Amino acid sequence: MDIGIQPAMGAFLLVAAALGDALQLYELELLEVEEAAAAETAPEKLNAAAEDGELAAQQAEGEDEEVQNDVPAVVGIVSASGLIFTVSMFAWICCQRKSTKANKTPPYKFVHMLKGVDIYPENLSNKKKFGADEKSDHKDKDPSKVKIPKNSLHLDLESRDQNGNFTKPHTKVRSSPEIESVPANLSTDGEKDSLSSETSISTKSTAPSEEQNNEPKLGSLMFSLKYNFDKKALLVNIIEAHGLPAMDEQSMTSDPYIKMSILPDKKHRVKTRVLRKTLDPAFDETFTFYGIPYGQVQELSLHFLVLSFDRFSRDDVIGEVLVPMAGIDLSENKVQMNRDITKRNCRKSVGRGELLVSLCYQSTTNTLTVVVLKARHLPKNDVSGLSAADPYVKINLYHDKKRISKKKTHVKKCTLNPVFNELFVFDIPYEGIENISVEFMVIDFDRMMKNEIIGRLVLGASAEGTVGEHWREICEHPRRQIAKWHCLSDG
Repeated sequence: MDIGIQPAMGAFLLVAAALGDALQLYELELLEVEEAAAAETAPEKLNAAAEDGELAAQQAEGEDEEVQNDVPAVVGIVSASGLIFTVSMFAWICCQRKSTKANKTPPYKFVHMLKGVDIYPENLSNKKKFGADEKSDHKDKDPSKVKIPKNSLHLDLESRDQNGNFTKPHTKVRSSPEIESVPANLSTDGEKDSLSSETSISTKSTAPSEEQNNEPKLGSLMFSLKYNFDKKALLVNIIEAHGLPAMDEQSMTSDPYIKMSILPDKKHRVKTRVLRKTLDPAFDETFTFYGIPYGQVQELSLHFLVLSFDRFSRDDVIGEVLVPMAGIDLSENKVQMNRDITKRNCRKSVGRGELLVSLCYQSTTNTLTVVVLKARHLPKNDVSGLSAADPYVKINLYHDKKRISKKKTHVKKCTLNPVFNELFVFDIPYEGIENISVEFMVIDFDRMMKNEIIGRLVLGASAEGTVGEHWREICEHPRRQIAKWHCLSDG
């Protein structure tokens, strides 16, 4: 039995070993199969991961593109709304300005027409224009058929000499559609009436000149007047001057021009251009003053000042023409006038007015305090005697008749009783106040011409009367402000 078992056991062991080897081989094959499967699935996983990353990137890019597409739309909407708001505000402001200009016309606004060149305010662009062509007026007798283009510019091309003056004799006055002559459809009787009215006025104006034969002749000035009821405007056409005196002794000629102002306000001052080297200047310039009611025209006066231009010194005054508007009828046609030029009237009234001043001498600081308080009863120093003065006070401090300091107050417009209330402090030399004098000069300010002295006052040791008493009180009572009224004397 033992002999039979051993071979069986050996065979069994051999079979078990074979089975173990087979199992090991099987496990190895399984491992290889798994590794192969893993190797085959790895690229697919990598591809899937890459695809997932690409999808995520594409989604992010899509979101960015959507955001980028939304930003320009928002910006466009905001800019469009801002543009619409700006345009609407601009249109509203323009409408407001237009309405205010249409409703409000500044008083005494004037328009100047020089040799047919038109200058107009914007709010009168739809009105009739000056400076129309004379030839068209002669061809079309019916004024309704005359058409003038908007903003037309008419230049006078008549022949002139080297100085710019007319070479042709001026036998008639150039006119514009606003300053219309007698219409063609009127009868000849109406023309005779208008001409007779003009000639009567001119003869009346020349009558006083015959009485003043002893005075030197300064020439004559021709001008025309008209009132426009539609525009409430006064039109003054300065035509020409004749027989002016020669202000330049070397060339025996003049360079004349004319300054014109409306009195008594003295607010509206205009002047013509300068014509070189002529004694018979032809200006032909029209000045239009807006905002003057017709009822107020009779209260006004026109002042023409004829001057000769001087490049190296003050312009020479040739003469003046004063035309009160009272009694001049401008309701129908224009009125042409020819007035003699008279010598400028520089007369002064007897009374110069009074000035209230206060002075105080400070002996410790060696200063003099001067207070110009006010003036009263000043004369109407204008040439017409109609308008009030524009006074101011000039103060001069003298030491031994030598001026050492000067000061002046502000100008007070259109008043004969100005109130200044201005204080000035002057330093006095160490010699003291004995040789000091103070001069007050009340002056009428004039923008066009030289300022004229209304009155004068001098305080000092040499003064007499109430002026001397005032000065002695100042010296005897230092540090005390002493004020007194003083009458002004002629300058």
